[in-house]
Amino acid sequence: MNLNLTKPLAFFDLETTGINIGLDRIVEISIVRVNIDNSTDILTKKINPTIPIPLATSKIHGIYDKDVVDSPTFKEIGGQLFQFISNCDLAGFNSNKFDVPLLAEEFLRAEIDFDLKNRKLIDVQNIFHIMEPRNLTAAYKFYCGKPLENAHSAEADTVATYEIFKAQLKHYENTELIDDKGNAYSPVINDMNVLSELTTRFKQADLSSRIVYNENDEEIFNFGKHKGKTVKEVFEKEPGYYGWMMQGDFPLYTKKIITQIRLSMKK
Repeated sequence: MNLNLTKPLAFFDLETTGINIGLDRIVEISIVRVNIDNSTDILTKKINPTIPIPLATSKIHGIYDKDVVDSPTFKEIGGQLFQFISNCDLAGFNSNKFDVPLLAEEFLRAEIDFDLKNRKLIDVQNIFHIMEPRNLTAAYKFYCGKPLENAHSAEADTVATYEIFKAQLKHYENTELIDDKGNAYSPVINDMNVLSELTTRFKQADLSSRIVYNENDEEIFNFGKHKGKTVKEVFEKEPGYYGWMMQGDFPLYTKKIITQIRLSMKK
């Protein structure tokens, strides 16, 4: 099926140092430019982000500091990338929320006047979510085979979630997936420890994921200028940061956790 285009459409995806649009950097970009005649041109580049790639992030996309140490920086190839998507509308998966904003940050940081005024943005993930809803009502119909009555009442939604959970255990029983090392495993089994690990993106110390754990089981900041640094290290070098957080608009549970960490440093 050919796309009905009046201007080129550039599909692109980014691998990055993290998910903070203002602070993180691109380590790889791939662009598939679909021209008006539906021919395609592909450009893929690894990029030196000029900041360390966190180990946890490298384990996800497989790109480590050593892989990009000799790669050009975004500023060095920004002009080439800008030219490649010149006069293109932009498309991707979750691109409106993440990829486009981060790409714009990189262009502007490289002093390239990137503007979206004359570009259409198409997010394939949004089409997926609109046409194939992933809400509780859709899940109930999919797993339990019947419509959810009284949706959005607390009791009906809670009972439905319980029924969906049991149906998932049955539906995915003995279903195998292949990991990135080629090993087969069954991720959904009737074991709450396994399921908790499966459904938790990362181990968090607080409830808002402002403080998470690193590979050494140390509490680290997951936001702001100290992202990736241990809480103890920051409090030792910048004692006022604790007071700033305590006076700031952070959840009470987060304040409780950093207070516990601070008190533990005095023992």
